[in-house]
Amino acid sequence: MAERARVLLVAGEASGDLHGGHLVAALRRQRPDLEVIGVGGQGLRAAGMDVRIDVAALSAAGLVEIAASIPRHWRVMRWLKRCMDQQRPDAVVLVDYPGFNLMVAGEAHRRGIPVFFYIAPQVWAWGGGRAARMARIIDRLAVIFPFEEPIFNAHGRAFARYVGHPLLDGLAVSRGRAETRRVHGLSSDQPLLVLMPGSRRSEIRLLLPELLRAARQLRAEGWQVVLLRAPTVDQACLCRAAGVAELPLPVIEGDTYNLLAAADVALASSGTATLEAALLGCPPVIVYRFSRLTYLLARLVIGRRMMGLPNVILGRTVFPELVQREVRSDALVRQVRRLHAERPAFEASIARLRSRMGQPGASERAAGELLALLGPVRSGPMTTPTPRRP
Repeated sequence: MAERARVLLVAGEASGDLHGGHLVAALRRQRPDLEVIGVGGQGLRAAGMDVRIDVAALSAAGLVEIAASIPRHWRVMRWLKRCMDQQRPDAVVLVDYPGFNLMVAGEAHRRGIPVFFYIAPQVWAWGGGRAARMARIIDRLAVIFPFEEPIFNAHGRAFARYVGHPLLDGLAVSRGRAETRRVHGLSSDQPLLVLMPGSRRSEIRLLLPELLRAARQLRAEGWQVVLLRAPTVDQACLCRAAGVAELPLPVIEGDTYNLLAAADVALASSGTATLEAALLGCPPVIVYRFSRLTYLLARLVIGRRMMGLPNVILGRTVFPELVQREVRSDALVRQVRRLHAERPAFEASIARLRSRMGQPGASERAAGELLALLGPVRSGPMTTPTPRRP
């Protein structure tokens, strides 16, 4: 029987599922017999992974919010440990979601299973303690920003490799601006605002009401507004967060890149979405809001630093960041107006951002790093315990 690589993969949220999907697709192009099971969503399913637990089981943001989801996380961890103990995968692959995935890495390390971590935690925002710990328990780390490699490799092991940003592998539009607006019944003459309230229930609950209040005012001024729904969130969740039976604006899932490229401004929850918007030429107003306790704990740990990825990459606050109480409809409206009025001034910053993102091919390079780590593999199919519902 031919040798067969066996990988246990964990992606913890919508962006991890997206980038994990690109990684698995690249792995299969280089090694078609690869066997991958684990925790993921639509992106990883489409790439050929056997998803045993849906990514929604791990969807949480903020220290307090994650604490509330501990029982679900514990059940997923119990299944992962059983899988590692009973089946001994050739590697454990962890995509982003560091709070949980670093615990998974520790369990795999204790069992002598090689650990591959893709998309590092933002130690440049949260402090360097995690980098030292990762050097002890992770065999290979694929980082997506060039400045991250020396940060992680400064702790006694050169285990981090810069592979480039995976967004560049799939960040493409298939229609022009006018055609996209026509497809979605939008005017080509009125300005278009895109709302991106996030992929986690907790952030949507905290952000969406103010975003909708801002949208209502801007619509009265002649703006068109659409809401982009993440695949990890259903319509009922949005309605509950907004406190309505039906949202008063178009809600679209999919076609994200075409819509961003056709929009004038985005109101986006801090994360990958802000980078997607900026790279597609849609300047974002970056918003983030946590529970009061989570925010106080974060301020104690990291102080007040830039959190928006486009600003971090550019090294200065180019795109506005509104935090906690600053996320008010009047402030959101002011920033949207400003970005629209000064849009030509942002074009140079967007061009600089694109130039600092490196070259496409991150997924292929990350796949190569993982396959080099796998080494000799065994033969035969991998069977795993059937998970209980998280």
